[in-house]
Amino acid sequence: MTVQYDTASDEELMARITARDHAAFAVLVRRHTPRFYAVAYRSLFRKSEAEDIVQEAFVKLWNKPELWRADKQAKFTTWFYRVVVHACIDYTRKLQPLPLPDGFDVADERDDVHTSIESAERSNAVKAALLQLPGNQRMAVNLCMYEAMPQKDAAQAMGISVKALESLLVRAKEQLKRMLQHEGVRHAG
Repeated sequence: MTVQYDTASDEELMARITARDHAAFAVLVRRHTPRFYAVAYRSLFRKSEAEDIVQEAFVKLWNKPELWRADKQAKFTTWFYRVVVHACIDYTRKLQPLPLPDGFDVADERDDVHTSIESAERSNAVKAALLQLPGNQRMAVNLCMYEAMPQKDAAQAMGISVKALESLLVRAKEQLKRMLQHEGVRHAG
């Protein structure tokens, strides 16, 4: 019997990974690396650290696949979000906030050359403000707004209650609004 790795569910791949199947692991990594890198990057805004966190999470998965338990009724992706989220939160807790350097520019490299200066400034201001949020607030915004996760899934990924997640989102939005108003950035949406 030939195994159809690319069409196998994440849960089927995890069963094979538990049996030390390298091909199943490669498919899972290829399938999910972009998604989890995006989460880590938007949490940290540091390319190499985001890459390291995702790589370490997958290495941890390979070394201890039994950490994910199918009998807990959690989808693989929800569980793995939690692994990546906690790694990002742990990383940000270790950092001391640094002042942003003069001329700080976090413009996305994919931005079209013809993007208006006002739009670029707004984007930079939002990213700079996000960087100044506490790690758990930034992660809540990241999961709910950028990843468009339902609050129940985001709360599960963060290991908190939905009420706690809602509280984090309210505080984050209030802080972002204050910071952006202070910077003179108008809401564009």
